[in-house]
Amino acid sequence: MLEKGSYAWFEKRRKTKALELAQQQIIKALDTATLLHQAVQSMAQRMNKDAEQHIRHLFRTEEEVDKLRREVFKEMSKHTALTADYREDILHLVKRLDTLADHVKDAARCLEILQDVQIPQELIQNTLQMTSTLVECTSALRTSIEKISSAPAEAIKHSAKVEEIENKIDNKYINMKKLLLTHGKQMNLGAIIIFDNLIEFIEQAADMCADTADYITTLSSRE
Repeated sequence: MLEKGSYAWFEKRRKTKALELAQQQIIKALDTATLLHQAVQSMAQRMNKDAEQHIRHLFRTEEEVDKLRREVFKEMSKHTALTADYREDILHLVKRLDTLADHVKDAARCLEILQDVQIPQELIQNTLQMTSTLVECTSALRTSIEKISSAPAEAIKHSAKVEEIENKIDNKYINMKKLLLTHGKQMNLGAIIIFDNLIEFIEQAADMCADTADYITTLSSRE
């Protein structure tokens, strides 16, 4: 977990409740990817109780992310000390990360439904690889956000890394579609549909990481 002071972009601005809330929201939104990966790990090891605990923790975290987003919007409307452009930058970043957390939550819902379903081990292991790569993607995004102000060139570098990792997830996603065709006969139609939704939500979360990274590149170029 990151300390609040890691975000120099926030720290160099005047301290406000809105910025503190935004920092909390960013941290929690990125943490949802790790919780999803932990849930898939437990499921792969057939530790369903542990998987359920991670999923429940993820749901609670996503609810906090959503609540913080609303509070940030409310607080931002009160503070004229922050420039209009800066307020808009923060709000765009917060909205993107809220959407990221939403996609991760939706993936976790699919995982929860599939807990007691017999899924071919190759599909489970490849899903584990996807979530591991998603954690790598959010980690690069986290570093990029931290560096927006303190080291803009580094922020842009890590934003490019996010794009590279997102491309890996895209490739894994296509491969998973092929594997689903291969193993489809071993699963009922409902399980196939839910599993397909699961990997799609993971892919959408990665897409949102890339979209956010593009935005950070723009922000970093202004610093």
